[in-house]
Amino acid sequence: MLTVSTVNVNGIRAAAAKGFTEWLATTPADVVCLQEVRAEPDQFPAHLRAPDGWHTLVAPASTKGRAGVALFSRIAPTATRIGFDAPEFAASGRYAEIDFPNLTVASLYLPAGEAGTDRQAEKERFMAAFHTHLRTLHQRAVDTGREVLVCGDWNIAHREADIKNWKGNLKNSGFLPEERRWLTSVLGETGYVDVVRSLHPDIAGPYSWWSWRGKAFDNDSGWRIDYHMATPRLAARATSAVTERAETYAERWSDHAPVTCTFDWELASVPVPRGSLDDRGVTSGSGTAADS
Repeated sequence: MLTVSTVNVNGIRAAAAKGFTEWLATTPADVVCLQEVRAEPDQFPAHLRAPDGWHTLVAPASTKGRAGVALFSRIAPTATRIGFDAPEFAASGRYAEIDFPNLTVASLYLPAGEAGTDRQAEKERFMAAFHTHLRTLHQRAVDTGREVLVCGDWNIAHREADIKNWKGNLKNSGFLPEERRWLTSVLGETGYVDVVRSLHPDIAGPYSWWSWRGKAFDNDSGWRIDYHMATPRLAARATSAVTERAETYAERWSDHAPVTCTFDWELASVPVPRGSLDDRGVTSGSGTAADS
């Protein structure tokens, strides 16, 4: 079985102090995808730079204290990549991939945007470039007999069932008609499957983000914007999808909750010496964090 979790930590240093460390120590996940780490590798808490038993890849943003993604894996990747073929976003800290012999797993932090502003225009440019990358990634998987899983904070609620107050957000970034059409094209034209929705087709949510403000969390007035997007053959092997919502407001260590999917899939691996740092910036066991 293969278990993969994704979560926007809303700052790795703050999350570590509030409960992320304990969560990582107990998660059954084989791969963990993180977004919005907001730290350089050497700014990670020491115990998270290269946790025992994990291989790490960190892709910080060139703008200090912003964005940043990371992947933790219990099995050594055979290759890693930071960014995709879009020069504008090469150092944005919004995308990274790790390869295994039969699977590519990616961590994505898509820009949030703000309707009618330059931030929204940037988001739309990212979406256009990333759509091309998703098609290329899928075709490469088809050609090589591998699978792809793109996890992360996509910052778009796809359907009315994915947002509690959908009527009040029709003109807001994250639920704009053009954003939702783009996500539909990801699921159609590029051939990916929304794993959580495929297993839970007829329910509201399960939401994965709630504002810190007001009673949003207590009232479960949330958004489902954290996705596992998989190639069809892998998606068909999904056996469970769970949003790990905190029991209480006080127990939250991020404004997002981890979304964890399990697949009837054996993750092929190749041996890599423990504690080594290879030329792709992957660490294992102990030592310093991956330097991207």
